[in-house]
Amino acid sequence: MTTRPLGWIVAAFVFALDQLTKWWITGPLALPYIDQIELLPIFRLVWVANHGVSMGFLVADSAAQRWTLAAVTAAIAIFVAVWLWRERRTWDGVALGLVLGGALGNILDRVRLGYVTDFLNLHFGAWSPFVVFNVADAAISIGVALLVLRAVTTRDVPAPAEDSK
Repeated sequence: MTTRPLGWIVAAFVFALDQLTKWWITGPLALPYIDQIELLPIFRLVWVANHGVSMGFLVADSAAQRWTLAAVTAAIAIFVAVWLWRERRTWDGVALGLVLGGALGNILDRVRLGYVTDFLNLHFGAWSPFVVFNVADAAISIGVALLVLRAVTTRDVPAPAEDSK
């Protein structure tokens, strides 16, 4: 399979998984009406309506801020989609698919609900080093980490110079 379709398949899978888990958390599980669900000694489900971006920064308190934030994140998603369309490296295509699928999932939440549904919480006793996040956030983080890792660990080999004889 070539890079382009694989990246789009990853993006579609992440988007669908993100929306499915958010539906399950807010619908059948009814997590917004439950304080929290402890799944493991270090992992729990906690529902949060995130009106900001990563880690609650840039909180959108008004409708204008909400739509501005949605437009900015949509512009970033378009940039990532164009990059994915042009990308030739398979693993970079997968990483971009993770980022794109996650971005689209969070954009849909922001447009539909006015906030992003977060519910995953990694903690160590009372200490919670990570903010509450969702599948889309995890996919974006993993995708960006893969892109950075590839960028710092590999070098493109320049094309050999032609002999001018």
